[in-house]
Amino acid sequence: FQVKSENKKTIWNTEEVPEGSEFDDTWDPREKPEYEISFKQQVGTEDVFFGMTGKDPSTACCEDIVIKIKLPETKYSDITLDIQDKVLDLRTPKKKLLLHLPYPVNSKEGRARFLSDKETLEVTLRVSRSL
Repeated sequence: FQVKSENKKTIWNTEEVPEGSEFDDTWDPREKPEYEISFKQQVGTEDVFFGMTGKDPSTACCEDIVIKIKLPETKYSDITLDIQDKVLDLRTPKKKLLLHLPYPVNSKEGRARFLSDKETLEVTLRVSRSL
């Protein structure tokens, strides 16, 4: 078994390192916040009544991933959020979340909003795959 790389002293290729591992810090004492992942799909009358597009209720037919993260005692200005194609990295002074996403997402088309009355950050990400 030979490893092909530019530098002969490296023991793995960059393709072998999972995306997001550069964010993983096992020595960070901040606690992991509670979160919930749900899926959202856009359906019309042709889907509901006639089943014309072939969509079903499974996650394979969903267009968006919605992640709700509970952040008690946190202000919007304290939140740092970084979204990659397969990883969500959230950091606050008291909480840290490194989440490997179930599907690849389009990191440029996501949106986030902080619901201060519920102390929850809601992140909506568009799944990047063809149906």
